[in-house]
Amino acid sequence: MTLARNNHVFKGHKALLGNKYVTYGEVELPIRYEQYSKSENGFDWGASSSGSQQLAYSILRQLTDEEFSKQNVTKFVKDVVSSLNARDWVLSAMDVQEWIENNSNKDELIQKEPIKTSNLVLKSKHKKVKKNVVKDVCKELSITQKELAHILEVPEGTISSWAVKNEIPRLGKKAIEFYIQNTKNLKIVTSYKNFINLINAS
Repeated sequence: MTLARNNHVFKGHKALLGNKYVTYGEVELPIRYEQYSKSENGFDWGASSSGSQQLAYSILRQLTDEEFSKQNVTKFVKDVVSSLNARDWVLSAMDVQEWIENNSNKDELIQKEPIKTSNLVLKSKHKKVKKNVVKDVCKELSITQKELAHILEVPEGTISSWAVKNEIPRLGKKAIEFYIQNTKNLKIVTSYKNFINLINAS
């Protein structure tokens, strides 16, 4: 079994509208579908889902061989990936290597103690709090639900319904993403105009 030793870290980030990203050494972590295909929707964490298994395999495979990674996916999900409950998290390669070393002897009868969440370098050490996607969107955009309804040109009751269900439909997400991008573009244009005005005034 090959063990890659380094000081890199794995970083996970869950975007505002649910997209999940994982990097290793500031480079996107490969999903490795060609070796291990469990999830059609990429990575996940904080549970024992197919996405969590996909992430577990990719993390293990980054530091060890294919055989060990496949044989230990379920245990790594249980011991580590299911404990990553934060929206943003950081997991050091050294912690993963320690787990690998503790679980590398297949003939060992005494089960090693699994890596604990307290040993992980997590950005958020608070207990998991269920988020509301509508409230998160409004908070990030610094607007009210009524203003969000006006922006999307939908009834205020529609936004309230999304908040109750804690789910935004696909077209709603697309509209919000378009609004966010449009707002960024307007800021860029405004900055450019201010810069031109400053040059003309000097």
